[in-house]
Amino acid sequence: MSLHTLRHIALGVPDPTPVAEFYTEFGLHPLGQGRFATLDGGEQLRLVTRPTRRLVAMTIGADNQDDLGRVASSLHAQGFTAERQEASVSAVEPVTGVTVRVEIAAPIKQSDDGPLVEPNAPGRPLRVNARAEALSRTAPVTPRKLGHVVVGSTDLATSMRFFIDGIGFKVSDSIKDRGSFLRCSTDHHNLLVQNTPATFVHHSSWQVEDVDEVGRGAAAMLEADPARHVWGLGRHHVGSNFFWYLRDPSGTFAEYYSDLDVIVDDDLWKPEVFSGRNALYHWGPPPPPSFIRPDDLAELMTGAHQPRG
Repeated sequence: MSLHTLRHIALGVPDPTPVAEFYTEFGLHPLGQGRFATLDGGEQLRLVTRPTRRLVAMTIGADNQDDLGRVASSLHAQGFTAERQEASVSAVEPVTGVTVRVEIAAPIKQSDDGPLVEPNAPGRPLRVNARAEALSRTAPVTPRKLGHVVVGSTDLATSMRFFIDGIGFKVSDSIKDRGSFLRCSTDHHNLLVQNTPATFVHHSSWQVEDVDEVGRGAAAMLEADPARHVWGLGRHHVGSNFFWYLRDPSGTFAEYYSDLDVIVDDDLWKPEVFSGRNALYHWGPPPPPSFIRPDDLAELMTGAHQPRG
């Protein structure tokens, strides 16, 4: 695929200061002025002041000028305005107000020098006379990269046409009558657009090494403030990943994840439409009502028509 990476997002929040403290504790590396980096992805998050929580911008990596030309042409063909620059194309999704920038950039390279630990299993005792490696980990959990972001749209058809037919995202799977999991990389999804009564950002998701790091990261965050807990530990059916969701001070959720599906051959992956429990999770505790319908939804609906940008 010509698109290859979700490189960066900008999140709008009413008060960036406590939110910045949250993401520092979450394991992102602060760069100053509301900017944060991951271990492998470099700078991948920026916090900006907005009246309500929302996704302000996202940046996607592409290979070359031909890719930029295809994106610009596709956006124009769908009736969207695109701004072409020497090394990028930018456009604003008209429903959510998200500015999407596609730029020529190298893919994120991830080393495979992390702990490759096979668990003991019936008839397969690979670890003998030793405790599990994960028990000796003491370093703070540090996300390897930004995985995906989830936004709500009040006009799902227009938003999907922009991201799929305009930008070039591919559909990995869908939730019946709710939205689709979209990818701009080999990850199962980098963006989920959902049908909602207000425009807002639901959560961002950050890759860690394995399920032990999902648990260690969440445990450390909850030891500091138990009210941060939202949902977890569990495993999603769509995407297959382990998850644990926490709430930042703006009300936006942040997810630790590991073991996500990878799609390297489009012909070998068959998108499915899910409903019911499998649309949310495969196992784990049931999601709280606030995960489906945010506690601040009325406030978000009131601010849904505030100026964008």
